[in-house]
Amino acid sequence: MRGLYRNNMKRIFHQFPPEPELERKYNFRADLPFIVRSMAGINGQFGTFITDSPDMKARPVHAKRSITVEIVERSVNFSPLDDDTLKSVMKDVTGEGTIDFRVILKYSFLDENFDRVPFKGDSFLVRTRLDSGILTMNVHHIDGMGRTESGRIADTIVDEIIKNAPR
Repeated sequence: MRGLYRNNMKRIFHQFPPEPELERKYNFRADLPFIVRSMAGINGQFGTFITDSPDMKARPVHAKRSITVEIVERSVNFSPLDDDTLKSVMKDVTGEGTIDFRVILKYSFLDENFDRVPFKGDSFLVRTRLDSGILTMNVHHIDGMGRTESGRIADTIVDEIIKNAPR
């Protein structure tokens, strides 16, 4: 069983916090490659939400939130996870084990002249651990103003998994 997890070792981030903000467990009927494909499917998605403007006026704005997903590489770096990189990433992903991701949210809104104005986003570390049909997901906010909660990141991942689940 030990060899099953060895291949994923380079996909575990060495600075993942020992006590993440959020931990959730799910019954899961697929394998780790399915999770990686689902995470790649999240990359590039976007939506809108209402938040306080980044200026000092603290007025509410309709902001755009776009998602970038990265996968850990050699325990220290992150590389993009998208349709173009998925094939090379999948070469060393086993059926069960642990893989870490970084989810980066970029925010922007339209000003009074309808120009898109970017503002500081949020970044999260996401650890997915699959063992005997139990998916444990740990999410930790690492940078930004916290305009999106860790639970929202977990919900987005689960929604994508459900959307892509075989019927």
